[in-house]
Amino acid sequence: MESKNQKMLLSVKGKEVQIPLNREKEFLHSKHEHVDREGELSWRILRIQSEFVKGHDFLKNYDKAVSIFGSARNNMDESVYKSTEELAGMLAKDGFVVFTGGGPGIMEAANKGAHEAGGQSVGININLPGNDRMTERRNEYVTEGESFDYFFSRKVILSYASQFYIAYPGGFGTMDELFEMLTLVQTGKASPIPIILVNKDFWGPLVDWIKSAMAEKFGTISQKDLDLFHLVDSAQEARDYIHSCVQSEQE
Repeated sequence: MESKNQKMLLSVKGKEVQIPLNREKEFLHSKHEHVDREGELSWRILRIQSEFVKGHDFLKNYDKAVSIFGSARNNMDESVYKSTEELAGMLAKDGFVVFTGGGPGIMEAANKGAHEAGGQSVGININLPGNDRMTERRNEYVTEGESFDYFFSRKVILSYASQFYIAYPGGFGTMDELFEMLTLVQTGKASPIPIILVNKDFWGPLVDWIKSAMAEKFGTISQKDLDLFHLVDSAQEARDYIHSCVQSEQE
């Protein structure tokens, strides 16, 4: 049966939504674009390919680096913002390039800390719809950056940018990035880089659930997988752990 332009009507939590039957095309375009002709699909694929090439070429400019992730929202406790700013500043002074998603919230705090410490403050930004056109979502403390139209290509570049991966409190996007990196390291698709969770109040309950449900009760991960991440409670603890991991820098 021809499914082109056909949709399935669903009721999700009392709200009616129409879902295209040809959802495979959704990943080929951003929400502000519409793919109607088959010729445009090939053009979109080439555009996605160009983003990966652009990101790879951009990363060649950097070596020793950390990636800091967290919520784009500004409504959390100010101490979380301050902790992120403090850690990024310390790491910048230690000679690390600081990578973030380049947006507001925790990302802004990290870029601010790195920038004000005189370090390299890098943003891998996402373009989002605004005023009927694409608007780059970049905070004012990004001194070097690159922008992307597709979340998945941006996430790949952020995943391979650094030798350390630091997660502060965040929402679904932060969880997506965290578990993506855990999966890549677990399966050997990425180097076994240290993954650091900062803020025990936020991450502690999730870590407890991972241990009790995933590792012990259901066995969906092994006990050794619990070593893929390290939980700390402060910027200083995170920095100390990073220092303890660095044995030497080789040419």
